[in-house]
Amino acid sequence: MLRIGLSGGIGAGKSTVSATFSDLGGIVVDGDVIAREVVEPGTEGLAKLVDAFGHEILHEDGALNRPALAAIAFSDEEKRQTLNGIVHPLVAHRRSELIAAASEDAVIIEDIPLLVESGMAPMFPLVVIVHADIETRIARLIEHRGFTEEDARARIAAQATEEQRRAVADVWLDNSGTAGELVEKARALWHERIVPFAHNVHENRPARTKPALVPYDPTWPDQARRVVARLNTTCGHRAVRVDHIGSTAVPGMDAKDVIDVQVTVRSLTEADELEDALKTAGYVRVPVTADVGKPDARSTVGEFDHSDDEALWHKRLHCSADPGRPTNVHIRVDGWPGQQFALLFVDWVRANPAVQADYLSLKRRAAGEGHVSTGAYADAKEPWFLDAYRRAWEWADTTGWRP
Repeated sequence: MLRIGLSGGIGAGKSTVSATFSDLGGIVVDGDVIAREVVEPGTEGLAKLVDAFGHEILHEDGALNRPALAAIAFSDEEKRQTLNGIVHPLVAHRRSELIAAASEDAVIIEDIPLLVESGMAPMFPLVVIVHADIETRIARLIEHRGFTEEDARARIAAQATEEQRRAVADVWLDNSGTAGELVEKARALWHERIVPFAHNVHENRPARTKPALVPYDPTWPDQARRVVARLNTTCGHRAVRVDHIGSTAVPGMDAKDVIDVQVTVRSLTEADELEDALKTAGYVRVPVTADVGKPDARSTVGEFDHSDDEALWHKRLHCSADPGRPTNVHIRVDGWPGQQFALLFVDWVRANPAVQADYLSLKRRAAGEGHVSTGAYADAKEPWFLDAYRRAWEWADTTGWRP
């Protein structure tokens, strides 16, 4: 199944997007609904809230008085953390139960109000954030949900900032217009990205990309940080390190709009053990099992006398199934030549403007040859890399470079 994380500040319009996805066939696991369910009368959650905040948070019939709880819990940071510490684990457990009951090919929309605050964003292959400016949200909360202005501002102030949400958003849905406009944006996202993404995962097929050179995108580093965070969460203890590599990691460098990331592991056995987890995260394995070997193979842990040993250049490659963010995930063994050169190359190009200009010229020539696949495009650059491998290590020896 494909899991989508959906969030947004209170009053931003997240419920409209959630309802749209549900109408289109998504299975919505709504954090707000679950949060109400786990504190209904007679539940463990409600008993814990009463113990923490007193009987004044209850109506006469024993049900939770939400405005009364909010007035207390959002009055200071310690009380807010107490509330979250009670409710979040119960919500997470119930969410897991609902997801486990879904079919294997389902698209699960996890509607989580505090997705950012809880640090859950890297758990999802795609994170969608719905946004509206603060004053618009306050007006909506007053008009449609009966908040006072003071309460609305307090609730918004207790949640993540716009900057924090942007840092985790793969998709940013602006809701400064009408509800109808937001519905159309959500429908387009569903049909143009989410459904193809889910289909690609189900079919074990990477998103298709063309070897087209584009101008440097200043958002590439932020996009890469989200990918790296997702892969760190996915790979866990098996990842020695996860790094943004390749041309998109070089500021100012024109490149294919593909994020390259390297996951360093201790062995290829560990690399193979990651296959299922990576697929769940939206990255499917492709049949590339090695880099092109280079003469005089080196690494920072010593030189290899047997530089013709092809096994030293073995790796695993996974590619994103998300058509909206093509990504290559290279899994290489710690200390092997390919792993070391991937790290060295980025630092070498960054530090040497002449090398960057030379490499860019090569990329433009290769792109101009009209290669129909990324593999053919890469092959066209390989003669340059044979010499670049030697020059990069000469620079490393001169500068004392270490990864």
